[in-house]
Amino acid sequence: VQLQASGGGLVQAGGSLRLSCAASGRTLSNYVMGWFRQAPGKEREFVAAVSMIGVSTYYADSVKGRFTISRDNAKNMVFLQMNSPKPEDTAVYYCASKGTAGWSVAVVSGSSAYDYWGQGTQVTVSS
Repeated sequence: VQLQASGGGLVQAGGSLRLSCAASGRTLSNYVMGWFRQAPGKEREFVAAVSMIGVSTYYADSVKGRFTISRDNAKNMVFLQMNSPKPEDTAVYYCASKGTAGWSVAVVSGSSAYDYWGQGTQVTVSS
């Protein structure tokens, strides 16, 4: 299973950026998908998760109302639309596939629930 994250780069605060995650070796429609991020010197933190068919989503409070997670199961891809990013959103962003069935916000927000991770894509937000 490989997850390939892309779309990162340098963006001005208040702009927008769309991250993509493409999968091979796994049919993503069978799995909850999540985005996490890790800033320098900080632990990896949850950003957003989407249920298997995209009906349910869950966001960290820090990005709620600004970021949108979505998925296109026909293309085996997941996306993170970042609107109005802030300098504190600067981090390496990782997509991940949850290894077990079930949707619980307490579980999907924890990194231990995910068994496959992409390589990460750097997002830098300038002020």
